[in-house]
Amino acid sequence: MVEYHNTNGQRRIIGADAQTFYDSIFGTHASLAPGPVNLQRDNLDARLDISKGNWRFRGGLQHRSDIGTGAGVAQALDPQGRYGSDRWNADLTYHNPEFTENWDVTAQTSYFDTSQTVQRNTLLYPPGAFGTFPGGVTGNPEIFEHHARVNISGFYSGLDRHSLRLGAGFNYDSLYAVRETKNFFLLPGRPPFPLQGLTDVSDTPSVFLTPGNRKDYFFSLQDEWKFANDWELTAGVRYDHYSDFGNTVNPRLALVWETRHDLTTKLLYGRAFRAPSWAETRNINNLVSLGNPKLNPETINTLELAFDYRPIDQLRLGLNLFNYWWSDIIRFIPDVGATTNTAHNSGQQIGRGLELEADWRLASMFRVMGNYSYQHSIDESTDHNSGYAPLHKVYLRADWEFLPDWHLNPQLDWIIDRRRILGDNRPAVGDYLWADLTLRRKRLRDHWEVAFSVRNLFNADAREPSPAGNPIAPIPNDLPLPGRYFYGEIRFSF
Repeated sequence: MVEYHNTNGQRRIIGADAQTFYDSIFGTHASLAPGPVNLQRDNLDARLDISKGNWRFRGGLQHRSDIGTGAGVAQALDPQGRYGSDRWNADLTYHNPEFTENWDVTAQTSYFDTSQTVQRNTLLYPPGAFGTFPGGVTGNPEIFEHHARVNISGFYSGLDRHSLRLGAGFNYDSLYAVRETKNFFLLPGRPPFPLQGLTDVSDTPSVFLTPGNRKDYFFSLQDEWKFANDWELTAGVRYDHYSDFGNTVNPRLALVWETRHDLTTKLLYGRAFRAPSWAETRNINNLVSLGNPKLNPETINTLELAFDYRPIDQLRLGLNLFNYWWSDIIRFIPDVGATTNTAHNSGQQIGRGLELEADWRLASMFRVMGNYSYQHSIDESTDHNSGYAPLHKVYLRADWEFLPDWHLNPQLDWIIDRRRILGDNRPAVGDYLWADLTLRRKRLRDHWEVAFSVRNLFNADAREPSPAGNPIAPIPNDLPLPGRYFYGEIRFSF
């Protein structure tokens, strides 16, 4: 498969940005706001998938170029900055479902290489910023990393009513090179200090990120036990040992009851973790975010009660009730009296909610799908709504084949009630109703497919919440999504 995609990006306007705030402090007039976001990009994707017998090889390239900086790396508008990125991946898998009489075995080795490079100087802050940067504050960070993995797993079915799964593996992650040019020097608690022109600080203590590597050994065990008619218990556990922060153990449990011929009930518990990223542990000399090598991984515990109901063949209903407990959350906390934010394990969050979904084929040529979700999350350190995520979300989609191979697909997303975090005194983020309409013609002359879409049909002023700041949000009026736009597609298959 080869796919190419080019876009100039939407050009919605940001009314005020981080530099607007600094202008008010330093008496400057440097901000480029009001001005448009910077979202153009070129995408090239190529993938190869070959299999024979028990073997399968997959390889791919994701090439990105001319990537804009959105609302700005430092949340100050940057119309000129451009990034590029290459992601190479390859994996070789051996799967033998009849390795021995009772063993189904899978082994895999994989490699992933990724880079981020600067194609055009990135402005962290525009010309005139802080009264000392006539050409703007420029920082050009580049990173190069590779990841190698090997794992093996096997299902054992030689026990009555039990199915065992054992697994083991090793991951090696390496941030093997970091490059940077910039025209500023950062002093703790003070605005950036200008250097004499653009300076290459690669391989010096002034670079923005320190190279390094991480190793992870893991083992897992799972048992599926059919202990009674219509009842099944799945219990599993995974152990990881990371070279930088130590051990973590994560269990999973699932109790499944075939309540009736048309109803399945599930009770699920799980614990998971997220290891800190390179930026969260190794960022230094950065105007925006600083790392913390003492971070612990984030952890989350979830408890779910799920029902799957199929009263008739044409209708499926699902209901999922959930609670979660999120601990050691990694957040970039604003540093007092500075432009920077430093990563910390900060606070805990508890949430509950439900998800209701339906899939109904009303006629052979007409189908309706939809879901509703409710989520209420509290930051336990402040006893306040955790913000950003909507309390209610509604999704509806229909597929109407009004003529042979002609499909009309209306789709609605309704985002309702997004709160701010404690201390962010802006009005709540506005609700919006996002509608798309697609007309698709399939199997045109056997090999062709064409489609035409109108996205954001009603031209809603839809916005996603921008991060809070100290003392104010750098982009106060949130991040605008595209207005009404049109999309055409032609596919050929053989």
